[in-house]
Amino acid sequence: MNQPSPAETALAYANPVYGRYFADPFVFGRPGDWCAVGTAPADAGWAFPVLRSCDLARWTPSGFALRVPPGTEGMAFWAPEVVEREGAWWMLYSLGHADGGHRLRVARSDLPAGPFEDMGTLTPDTCPFAIDGHAYRHTDGEWYVYYATDIVEGPRPGTCVVVARWPEPMRLEGPPHVVARASADWQRYQRDRDIYDGRHDWHTLEGPCVVRKDGRIYVLYSGGNWQNESYGVDFVVGDHPMGDYSVGAASGPRVLRTVPGRVIGPGHNSVVQLGDRSFIVYHAWDAERTARLMRLDPLVWTDDGPRANGPSWEPRTLR
Repeated sequence: MNQPSPAETALAYANPVYGRYFADPFVFGRPGDWCAVGTAPADAGWAFPVLRSCDLARWTPSGFALRVPPGTEGMAFWAPEVVEREGAWWMLYSLGHADGGHRLRVARSDLPAGPFEDMGTLTPDTCPFAIDGHAYRHTDGEWYVYYATDIVEGPRPGTCVVVARWPEPMRLEGPPHVVARASADWQRYQRDRDIYDGRHDWHTLEGPCVVRKDGRIYVLYSGGNWQNESYGVDFVVGDHPMGDYSVGAASGPRVLRTVPGRVIGPGHNSVVQLGDRSFIVYHAWDAERTARLMRLDPLVWTDDGPRANGPSWEPRTLR
């Protein structure tokens, strides 16, 4: 019996892989049964659309993941991520408040795609801005949450990436540890921004995603202004969640960056494995800048760290 060649079994795809607004895409699951949740407008008491796929390239809508908590209708629901822990599924997401800030929250479900029920706030009210929660379980079994928060003190004030221990689903432990803060001009969000009772050249690092590779912790993050061409994905690397990390690139994002006229502002990624290959799933603006759409490309590991084989827009094959 003749066996098909790799070329014959390859699946053709082209970015974007989903044609509706779907920012901050988080993909999880296993080959043949993939699930994605992301940021999009809420719908009739529900937040965070769910997509399903058997192959990472073709995605079908499958309802919404989170039942909107009473009293939060019309608020901003951002950046959901889902993890299995202690016999249940837990969603980290952020909720905008009337004071202009955001708090990290936790929701729970018995099923990976929901429905999720909100369980409450994870970050304290003393932290006025916390977004983009990302759960990571270290090799010693301890859980951590990486997230983005504001630090005004010191050089290059702005939104930074931090990490805190996560001993229980509804509790972070101790003060957060700084993982990465702005160190270069390309990470500037806005000059002379009116914020925190002052005016600052504001910088942004957000959207952390952890990948453990060859015994080291790579924290991919998005930097710059999510609304324009400056936005892209870079990384820092360390040996332990609460340890020291390298400094990001000075010349621009190394993993993903804008391709003028083709792909605008790629960022806020997750990473999935398909066999021995890694793929980076991210959003970028359409040409008219009306929607941030989900995309994916191979993630290649080099001697200098991770690099996306993209961002792409031409047809490709996914093996």
